[in-house]
Amino acid sequence: MVAFFEARNGRLHGFRFKDWGDHKSGLPSAAISPKDQEIGTGNGSLTEFALLKRYSSGAQSWTRAIAKPVAGTVRVALGGVEQMSGWTVDTTTGVVTFDTAPAAGVAVTAGFAFDVPVRFDTDALDVTLDLERLGSITSIPLLEIRR
Repeated sequence: MVAFFEARNGRLHGFRFKDWGDHKSGLPSAAISPKDQEIGTGNGSLTEFALLKRYSSGAQSWTRAIAKPVAGTVRVALGGVEQMSGWTVDTTTGVVTFDTAPAAGVAVTAGFAFDVPVRFDTDALDVTLDLERLGSITSIPLLEIRR
């Protein structure tokens, strides 16, 4: 852990982190479906759609931009029909690009696994050595990097 921390120069460089409590477009226990999240509506000319995940509780909601989808997990549907080809996804930005723009009024949905872009929120790790010279770190603060 110390080598990983030092290689990122503490807070300086970010990395991908898998949050096991929230790492998929749907429920953590559910399989990924191409209908998990609505990412836009076609207008006949727009070919790029950013992956999004919506969180709702009553009247409150929040939309998270997904910048780091996991390669090979993204599934896309147009009007509820999964598209096996005709699109690509950039796993460094989370943007889905269609070869041909979806028709006007067609719902664009996607399902995916994702990592969270984070960085350490400290420039020093508190490492405790025990009698056997094994180290332990009680806390490793991380901060999500948002665009």
